[in-house]
Amino acid sequence: MKRIIIGVIGLVLLSSCNSRKSKIDPFEPLTSLVDSVSMGHHNNDSLVQEEEEEPLPVKADEIFDDFVYSFAVDDNMQRKRILFPLPFYNMNKPLKVEEKDWRHDSLFVSQAYYTLLFDKEEDMELQQDTSLNSVQFEWINMAKSTIKRYYFERKKGAWILEAIDLHEIEAKENESFIEFFYKFANDSLFQAGRVHTPLTFVTNDPDDDFSILETTIEREQWLAFMSVLPKDRLTNINYGQNNSSKSKTKILNIKGINNGFFNSLYFRRRGDGEWEFYKFEDLSN
Repeated sequence: MKRIIIGVIGLVLLSSCNSRKSKIDPFEPLTSLVDSVSMGHHNNDSLVQEEEEEPLPVKADEIFDDFVYSFAVDDNMQRKRILFPLPFYNMNKPLKVEEKDWRHDSLFVSQAYYTLLFDKEEDMELQQDTSLNSVQFEWINMAKSTIKRYYFERKKGAWILEAIDLHEIEAKENESFIEFFYKFANDSLFQAGRVHTPLTFVTNDPDDDFSILETTIEREQWLAFMSVLPKDRLTNINYGQNNSSKSKTKILNIKGINNGFFNSLYFRRRGDGEWEFYKFEDLSN
């Protein structure tokens, strides 16, 4: 018990980050896997032992982004917040990962930034919501057209990783956003043809810390302002936003990790069904 208390204090001091929210329907195969593991996870030992094994919520659990950062950097916390044996649905093949076989997963913190995808601006408010109980963290491999999802559930105030699912991105008749963005980030000629002119540009007012400036720039000027674009993989946190393949708009947030970098790229479908980049925000500080 002393070790648990000391661990909790350490986690409280360690957590400091971003913030977020919402509810998500897990895949049916994963639901059955999680349920079967959950049934075997609880034994008939004394209530005292059960209580001691349950992870205690910490301040970082209030907002998912704060929790997931702590989960990614703290190996001890990570192991305590995983439901072992962990269901891993690997390309339609159900597996179980035992605790002895688990290797620390640093998620996105090993790189300088992470990305978030939204269909509309209102959904960004979900990041600050403290009432959500189900969230998915996603690795989107654009080069391989796969998505790796981590299913987190909040139980008794503490976030728990209950399953991982790796599957291929379903092909669509129309140009998918992932397919488009992969070309946009890697092919300069393709990119030039998909930048709307004039491009709306929003940034901080250098003369007023509490104001922003909105103007327009030409396609050629975009190259001078262009942020670093993810070329192979995107991350995403699904707080409950739709992220529908039928959406006519997409917003890609690129957030620096502990460095104040913050860019937002706005995209929309043109009349011909193809995606174009029409608005760029640089609100870094």
